[in-house]
Amino acid sequence: MSHPRQGSGGRATSAVAAVEESLARITSLEPKLSAFNTVMAERALERARALDAGPPTGPLHGVPVAIKDNMCTAGVPTTASSKILAGFVPPYDATVVSRLEKAGAIIVGKTNLDEFAMGSSTENSALGASKNPWDLTRTPGGSSGGSAVAVAARVVPISLGSDTGGSIRQPAGLCGIVGLKPTYGRVSRYGLLAFASSLDQIGPFTQTVEDAADVLQVIAGFDAHDSTSSSEAVPDLRAALTGDITGLRVGVPRAFLGQGVDASVLEAFESSLQVLAARGASIVDIELPHAGYGIPIYYLICTAEASSNLARYDGVRYGYRTPLQKDDTLQRMYERTRDEGFGAEVKRRIMLGTYVLSAGYYDAYYLKAQQVRTLVRRDYDRAFERVDVVATPTTPTPAFKLGEKTSDPVQMYLNDIFTVSANLTGLPALSIPCGFAEGRLPIGLQLTGRAFDEATLLRAGDAFQRDTRFHTELPPNG
Repeated sequence: MSHPRQGSGGRATSAVAAVEESLARITSLEPKLSAFNTVMAERALERARALDAGPPTGPLHGVPVAIKDNMCTAGVPTTASSKILAGFVPPYDATVVSRLEKAGAIIVGKTNLDEFAMGSSTENSALGASKNPWDLTRTPGGSSGGSAVAVAARVVPISLGSDTGGSIRQPAGLCGIVGLKPTYGRVSRYGLLAFASSLDQIGPFTQTVEDAADVLQVIAGFDAHDSTSSSEAVPDLRAALTGDITGLRVGVPRAFLGQGVDASVLEAFESSLQVLAARGASIVDIELPHAGYGIPIYYLICTAEASSNLARYDGVRYGYRTPLQKDDTLQRMYERTRDEGFGAEVKRRIMLGTYVLSAGYYDAYYLKAQQVRTLVRRDYDRAFERVDVVATPTTPTPAFKLGEKTSDPVQMYLNDIFTVSANLTGLPALSIPCGFAEGRLPIGLQLTGRAFDEATLLRAGDAFQRDTRFHTELPPNG
C-alpha cells in the first residue's frame, strides 16, 4: 500500500495529517465534483487521533477511505442516493466497513451513486450528478461514480464501490483509475443495500493494481453473515505481483469488438495488447458466441431481482414516508411513498422486473434469460481451457457528455456491453487505465479471469502498470 502516512516525497506523516489533507481536498473540490453525499469529518479526525496515539493496527493504518453510499455505516446516514432512504441511519456496519477499520483505515465520507446503484452515469442520483475530474461536462460513469471521482481526484487513495453490471469497472475506466470486481462470493455483501443479489459484488477503486491487491486482501474472505460468501481460501495477493507474465495467455474475442467501439478505444486496446506481449504474454484469438446477448439477459435478470429486493421500501419501517392525507388507506400510503421516494430509473426497473416475473411471462423472459446466462458462462469455461485471462476494452467509448444519453435508456444500457458478462458469470474482472482519447479522456483495459483467480488478474495488471504511466496522470480538476 502506498501509505497515506507517507506524504508527498515519501516523508512520514500522521493519520491526522492524512485525514486533514483528504478533508481539505473535499472542501476544495466538492463544489465542482459532487462526489460525496456525506462527509464524516469529526468522526474521521477523532479516529485518526486515536490511531496516532497507539501502535499500528493493520496494513491500512491511517489510510483515508471513501465508501459508496449503499454500504451500511453504523451511526452514519446511508441513502443509496435515494429520497426513499432519507433519514435512514443503520445500526450496524457492513462487513467490508468493519474489515477496513480493523485494518486501520479511516472512513472520511460516503460517496454519490446512481440511485440504488441503477445506472451508468451517476445522473440517476437524487442528490445530483457527479462530474468527471478529467472534464466536468462529462460523466464519471456509474453507478459508483462518486467513489471513482474521489480516487481519480486524489481525495482518497482508496474507495469502495459495488458492481452489478460494471459499476466499478466502467467508472474506473472513464476516470483513469484501477477498479476491481472480485469473484462473486469472494467479498461479503452483508450490509450492502441489495439491487440484484445474484449479480452484486463489492470491490475497490485505487490508483495502482498493487493497492487494489492490498485492499482485496483485507476485505475478502468468508463471512457467516452472508449466505453467498465463499470459504475459498484467499491467497497472498501481494506475493502474486511478480511482474513476470511470461507465458500468460491473453484471449481476445475480436468478433465481439466489431461494432460500436470508438476508434480511439480500439487503438488504445491494441497498444495494450502489445505491452502485455512485450512482457512475454501470448495473444490468442477466442470466441465468446453468446456475449452479445449479455445486455438483454442482464436487464431481464437485474430488473427481476430489483423488483423483489426493493419491495421492502414501503414507508413503514424506515426511510421516507409521504405526508399522510385525510382518508389515506395503507395501500394508498404505500403507493404515494414509493411514487415520491423512487426516481424514474428505479421505477422503470421495478416495473420491468415485475413484468418479467409475472404469470405468463416468467418462462418466456426470466427463465429464458437464466438459461442463456448459463450459455455465457460455458463460453468462458471453454475460453479458459485455452487462455488465462480475457481482454476487452472496459467501455466502448470514452466518457460521454452529461445529459447525452438520459433521454434514451437503451443507449445508456449499451455502455455496459463489455462489463455485464463478468457479473452474469460471477467471474473476477479488472479495469486498468490504458490510454487517452481526444481531450485527454481516459480509456480502460478490462481483464477477466477464472473464478477465484484474482491473483492472475492482478499479476497481469501490475505487469502492465510497470511498463506504462497512464495511472500516474493527474486530471485537471483534481
